[in-house]
Amino acid sequence: MEDGTWKAPSYCTGTDDDVRQWDTREDCEVRQILDRIADKWSLLVIALLDRRTMRFTELRKEIDGVSQRMLTVTLRQLERDGLIKRTVYPVSPPRVDYELTALGNSLQEVTKALVVWTERHQQEISEARTEYDQREILPVS
Repeated sequence: MEDGTWKAPSYCTGTDDDVRQWDTREDCEVRQILDRIADKWSLLVIALLDRRTMRFTELRKEIDGVSQRMLTVTLRQLERDGLIKRTVYPVSPPRVDYELTALGNSLQEVTKALVVWTERHQQEISEARTEYDQREILPVS
């Protein structure tokens, strides 16, 4: 094994509290988990399930712009990661409920912190975007 080569494809260095130590390789499990929970739809699903157990159709109505396919994929991935629980009831028509697991609830706490940060800084971000956009439309001399 060459010096600096990882022990296994998904082997990652310790993350401790130093973000610079995170393994950024695509096959790193930490990165894969972060990619999953920070994708376009997962945080929205987790936020909605914090309130209560919901059915697929309720989630789809609440999440503007999500397709049936993408919601299905997102729910399957969150279930696979142990963040949500899917309960199928043997009735006709079939009824399926989704709820956060204990692990999902612990992620919800982190999500709330991100939302609070975003709310506190949305004006600064808006101003920075406006400033950037204005710089970009000015002709380069």
